[in-house]
Amino acid sequence: MKLMRVQDAVGQVLCHDITQIIPGVTKDAVFRKGHIIREEDIPVLLSVGKEHIYIWENDETMLHESDAADILRAICQGEHMRASAPKEGKIELTAETDGLLLVDIERLRAVNALGEMMIATRASGFPVKKGDKLCGTRVIPLVIKKEKMEQARQAAGDKPLLQLLPFRARSFGVVTTGSEVAKGLIQDAFTPVLVKKMAEYGCEMAAHTVCGDNSDEITAAVCKMADDGMELILCTGGMSVDPDDRTPLAIRNAGAEIVSYGAPVLPGAMFLVSYLPDGRPVCGLPGCVMYAKRTIFDLVLPRLLADVPVTAEWLAGLGHGGLCLNCPDCHFPNCGFGKGI
Repeated sequence: MKLMRVQDAVGQVLCHDITQIIPGVTKDAVFRKGHIIREEDIPVLLSVGKEHIYIWENDETMLHESDAADILRAICQGEHMRASAPKEGKIELTAETDGLLLVDIERLRAVNALGEMMIATRASGFPVKKGDKLCGTRVIPLVIKKEKMEQARQAAGDKPLLQLLPFRARSFGVVTTGSEVAKGLIQDAFTPVLVKKMAEYGCEMAAHTVCGDNSDEITAAVCKMADDGMELILCTGGMSVDPDDRTPLAIRNAGAEIVSYGAPVLPGAMFLVSYLPDGRPVCGLPGCVMYAKRTIFDLVLPRLLADVPVTAEWLAGLGHGGLCLNCPDCHFPNCGFGKGI
């Protein structure tokens, strides 16, 4: 680049966007990269505070900010994402479908650690909707060495830093446990909550059974739902350490492999997640899922619906950020719950 007085730049090629900011009205480019400066442009440039500007001088070792941002875009962009046109050296990625966003945080950190460039993303592991912004990329200077951008490619590796895994609606069954419900002493308030929560992802309840506290009865109900083809089985109640709470034992006796009974999340410490031999999930949901706005189930469910295995290691990592503050006005997932990094 070459720095010139605007009065001397007529006929030169502008090498970066010139932005005009009018508070509360607009923030946009009055001139775009590549614009050939004319005499009548001088008053406009001066009005936006540009007494000097950079004009383009060809240098084979350097890349313009927009070209470099496109390299960062390619580093990030996975399937089901749409890229914006470069604007002021910035490119954004937007979701083309509802799904679970996963970000390779370590590789992202490696690219950002190089300096002179940046990639900012949404938090990994949370649901996004079609049209949501996923990330923005740009380089800090107006031009950057090609060698530096090659370092970024190497730090990122061969796979995109971002993945967007579409949700797949599942048929699910609910096994309601508890003698108080089975005997009609209290109304089942848990199942309507689950039906509403699952409907947010397009899932419909295809089976519902009410059992007492007998583990054999609960096991039989889980096995029948599995035989009937339920893609996800949710058992409500009976998840504490009280003597009458037999749900964890019943799930194990149904042939499911327990990934974890317990999670470092509040609300949701007594949560259980397991998988049948064919990979279908069976979850034991503690009572908090019925009465709390957001719980461990809200962190796990998107993974289940995107076919991402829930592992003990991942669950253990939820402790940092796993305390819900139960805000009077809930803004999840636009809050810190589950976002420990």
